[in-house]
Amino acid sequence: MTLQKGWIQECRQCVSPHFNARPDGEVSLLVIHNISLPAGRFGLPYIDQLFQGCLDVQADESFCELDGLEVSAHFLIRRDGELVQYVSCDDRAWHAGVSEFAGRTGCNDFAIGIELEGTDSQAYTDAQYERLKQLTLVLFDAYPMLNRNLIVGHSDIAPGRKTDPGESFDWRRYRASLDEA
Repeated sequence: MTLQKGWIQECRQCVSPHFNARPDGEVSLLVIHNISLPAGRFGLPYIDQLFQGCLDVQADESFCELDGLEVSAHFLIRRDGELVQYVSCDDRAWHAGVSEFAGRTGCNDFAIGIELEGTDSQAYTDAQYERLKQLTLVLFDAYPMLNRNLIVGHSDIAPGRKTDPGESFDWRRYRASLDEA
């Protein structure tokens, strides 16, 4: 994979309007999330629509709480390993919300958000772990402040408010794959 001007060239780009400039240009944290829309259903177009600000909230009754929500992530890794990018890594995506890491609030300012299509309780796929490893290594090369100790779950930076990527995410497997690379 190749990163140019904050964009991975070998992925589907689905540009979100929900971003702004990073205040200091710093990238020093990776945040792993999960998402499925509707909850527990995969392969549907609704994640793209949510991040692009055009979700039809009438499409599912569970979407009414998402009406008017402005949210995005830098990346989504679908169940089959497809990589989708919504926001340049050089810009601030709106994925972490109220958050804190190592005494710093506002993690969106310095983090890259990676969504895995999934749920807290359903195992992620081999294709997702492989694509996540590949993406992480490219990001490590591009952003020298990043390292394996600066990778967290959404639950780590927003405890009590968020639970993703959940107990189904195999942190040992993911970290071991980075060590083997």
